[in-house]
Amino acid sequence: MSTDSRPSRAEPQPRSAYRVFRPIGTRWADNDVYGHVNNVVYYSWFDTAVNAYLIEQGALDIHAGAVIGLVIETQCNYFAPLAFPQTVEAGLRVAHLGNSSVRYEVGLFAPGHQAAAACGHFVHVYVDRETRRPVSLPAPLKSTLETLL
Repeated sequence: MSTDSRPSRAEPQPRSAYRVFRPIGTRWADNDVYGHVNNVVYYSWFDTAVNAYLIEQGALDIHAGAVIGLVIETQCNYFAPLAFPQTVEAGLRVAHLGNSSVRYEVGLFAPGHQAAAACGHFVHVYVDRETRRPVSLPAPLKSTLETLL
């Protein structure tokens, strides 16, 4: 019996593990003094990739929709550096679709690479814009998310 209680190390995911891809341009300001994109930028890319996809699909109205998604959990594992001026390719999939919550998983890829430079997830709980109480996923949003399962 092992006494090692450390979790096993995450592995980079292949491109084939994701349903859709979105390009994201890096910016000069994304790089830190170590010459690669700073870790906090990755979380912005996760949010950008998911929300841009949902908006483009007509499943989310960020300005006037009655339902909004609030992030309640995030996580990221880093495997290889990304740096300006690369264009990052964000792979998207849905790992869990609940009544009011969604777990999105995102892989960030350097152009032409088959293994992700970083893999992460975040969980949205969809709530009423005014009351901030959880609500069931609207049908158009649920239908779009089902295509990412």
